[in-house]
Amino acid sequence: MLHRRLCTILANPNPSPLLLRRKFTNPFPCSGRNSRPLSATRVLNHRLQTQIPAIRRLISSTSQMSHARRPEAVHIPSPDKANKKEVYRALEAALGSPFSSSPTAPNPNPLIIVISGPSGVGKDAVIKRLREVKPNIHFVVTATSRPKRAGEVEGKDYCFVTKEDFLSMIERDELLEYALVYGDYKGVPKQQIREFMGKGCDILLRVDIQGAATLRKILGNSAVFVFLVAESEEALVKRLIERKTETRDTLLVRIATAREEVRHVKKFDYVVVNREGELDSSVKLVEAIIDAEKARVLQRNATI
Repeated sequence: MLHRRLCTILANPNPSPLLLRRKFTNPFPCSGRNSRPLSATRVLNHRLQTQIPAIRRLISSTSQMSHARRPEAVHIPSPDKANKKEVYRALEAALGSPFSSSPTAPNPNPLIIVISGPSGVGKDAVIKRLREVKPNIHFVVTATSRPKRAGEVEGKDYCFVTKEDFLSMIERDELLEYALVYGDYKGVPKQQIREFMGKGCDILLRVDIQGAATLRKILGNSAVFVFLVAESEEALVKRLIERKTETRDTLLVRIATAREEVRHVKKFDYVVVNREGELDSSVKLVEAIIDAEKARVLQRNATI
């Protein structure tokens, strides 16, 4: 734009007729007998004559700069006829910079997945199958003061400790959260989480409803909370009876507790219905939740 305006001035050195009609005050007053005042036309011509060299220098430098910025024409061969590498190099030359091999999106952060739900919904079965299909996920073994049940393995299902040892862990601040559930203590050790998150693994936690509420206060939205339920209350009661691990009194307590716990579903991020005989479908849904979380633009970032 500046270049065009300057060229216009040079091409039309005569002042505009409109300017000649105006009455200009002589900027160079003269005195003396032989002096005469300068006309407006002479003043304008004088100004233009003194400015022309500077204008020409400016036009020349502007033209040189525009030519310097203008990239040389690069021939880009036809992609359907030329070698792929030739086309690639020609495109880089035309754009003036090499293509970056850096990842378009950063690697996703390790997740903390908290799975909870009433007794009898199949938390252990879902977690066991999920660990089989998701090798890069670490299940944090919960510490508990309750006695070991038949078929349970120390260090795999739970870390079984005495009540005194559990209280010592609380005093040493070794637990992320803990709770007294049905007369027994349960808690999540911190060290396992730190160790495996440092290796880039996702963390899987299994806690009761009370523990999930505590973790929500501690972790906020940095963790993923999944609520596991049976397809109906009737189905849940049948599962509890089939386990044959409860007395009549504890069975009544668990059913009453389950009725209260399902009311907390809105405090979770996701709900998964684990129907009888459809374990694989439930596990696939949890997998889909994890994959969706990994694809989020704004990643969760949990710190322990």
